[in-house]
Amino acid sequence: MRTKFDEQLEQLNSELIKMGGLCEEVITNAARALLKGDPKLAKEVLPVDQEIDRKEHEIETLCLKLLLQQQPVARDLRLISSALKMVTDMERIGDQAADIAEITQLANIPLDNNNIHIRDMASATVDMVNGAITAFVQRDLELAHAIIDYDDVVDNLFDQVKDELINLISDNPLSGEFAVDLLMVAKYFERIGDHAVNIAEWVEFAITGTHKDIAD
Repeated sequence: MRTKFDEQLEQLNSELIKMGGLCEEVITNAARALLKGDPKLAKEVLPVDQEIDRKEHEIETLCLKLLLQQQPVARDLRLISSALKMVTDMERIGDQAADIAEITQLANIPLDNNNIHIRDMASATVDMVNGAITAFVQRDLELAHAIIDYDDVVDNLFDQVKDELINLISDNPLSGEFAVDLLMVAKYFERIGDHAVNIAEWVEFAITGTHKDIAD
């Protein structure tokens, strides 16, 4: 009985890793499409987002089967509970990457504008997602904590981008449409960073049983 349960837990772990890989792919491609001004690459984001949605449903079904059939306790229960939470954040990362890709296809964003730190924000956010997934795969508590702390970097970059866009509109009122589009992109990157933090916090819970939103 335990052997079968261990096999199912290993399957859950494997499926989460696959979904994490899809999240890394979708956010990386969305960022590259934006920074290169590549609508063709942006179009490739949607099918990956749809695959993330399918993977979410598969993992949720597997988790519910494990909860109902095996009635896990202690660390096993924490892992399954964390997985259910993590896939929600992974799915939203896919959605927001798709939103960035859609703006890239529809908006006229002059990507040679080096005065806007959107490149730094995109890079930092991709690193956060990659780090959160790696923390789960390796059960790396120290890395999970580093990802949580790194969110301040992304938040500060968002504030910097926002200030730069305000100055841009002040200097050139005709750039208003571009500024609004880029502000939306920056907000999506910030939200992706927040979801990476959520994933890292559930990694911490799976390892230690401690989560900031769960009372003792």
